[in-house]
Amino acid sequence: MISKMKPAAAGLALCALLSGGAVAESHASMDWTKSKYGPDDEIGAANLLTPDRAKAAAGLVTTGKTYSLGLTLDSSVPAFAPRSMSIAILQPGQVNNSGLGPTNTTYNDDIFMGWLGIGSQIDGLGHIGDDHTYYNGNKGSDFVMADGMTKLGIEKVPPMVTRGVLLNMAKFYGKDILDEGTAYTREDITAAAEQQGVEIREGDVVLFHSGWLDLLKEETRDATRYGSVEPGLGKTGAEYLAEIGVVAVGADTWGLEAVPFEEGVGVFEVHQILLAHNGIYILENMVTEEMAADGVTEFMFVLGQAKVRGAVQMIINPVAIR
Repeated sequence: MISKMKPAAAGLALCALLSGGAVAESHASMDWTKSKYGPDDEIGAANLLTPDRAKAAAGLVTTGKTYSLGLTLDSSVPAFAPRSMSIAILQPGQVNNSGLGPTNTTYNDDIFMGWLGIGSQIDGLGHIGDDHTYYNGNKGSDFVMADGMTKLGIEKVPPMVTRGVLLNMAKFYGKDILDEGTAYTREDITAAAEQQGVEIREGDVVLFHSGWLDLLKEETRDATRYGSVEPGLGKTGAEYLAEIGVVAVGADTWGLEAVPFEEGVGVFEVHQILLAHNGIYILENMVTEEMAADGVTEFMFVLGQAKVRGAVQMIINPVAIR
């Protein structure tokens, strides 16, 4: 079956992505190739996920209201080119008969055909590198195999149960939907946190709400715009969150960082800073609208992704509990 997913059209071509400015003048220091968690570490900031932090996060639950942070995925959801997906429903062994056995048992099965980095997703530490060097100095030629990575696989990521923080950047900037290319700087993040009365701490999962997912609603649908540009995390903002020591950073956008890229910032350099340089996970296409409407700023964050050995990333549906 041919997928109907439109792979974000021409807007996701690198020439369009680069329109925001020149490539960064220099790469980060190679010191990042040595993880503070040791030469054999494969989980990065997930080392900060402790029983004490999980217990403290449970203490944030006051109403018991749950929020699904994952998109409903189908072949029409925009995806970074050339990613796509489709499903096929089958009834094995049940063609031209009344089913299985004397009770005429029938059943449906499904086959998923597609990429794991679509819809709401987690980027693992093997996703983004710096000239084929990945988190903790791992060389792509040593661990990236056609049938799965032998290091940094998504199956290594432990359950994420920790404090979550939501920064409503649409509210901070005074807009329903932020403009593409809007970059959240260090100063923006600290000011938004102060405005909304929340503190970002070590071990947190930080989510940003921009209203960008409104572009996929039926009445305002503009899938091409949604998937080709976006507001998002800027370079200094990423560096600030890395200094704090967060576990993961997510947003209601397809690629987390501001596109077109900031002047002087390289292609997906924010991804490099978080994933490769600091072992911080990225959560994309997070559905934050309801939490933002409810004024939620901190919550219990829970994620247990499918543990497919050697996978780079994974479709997810995290849950926030307030």
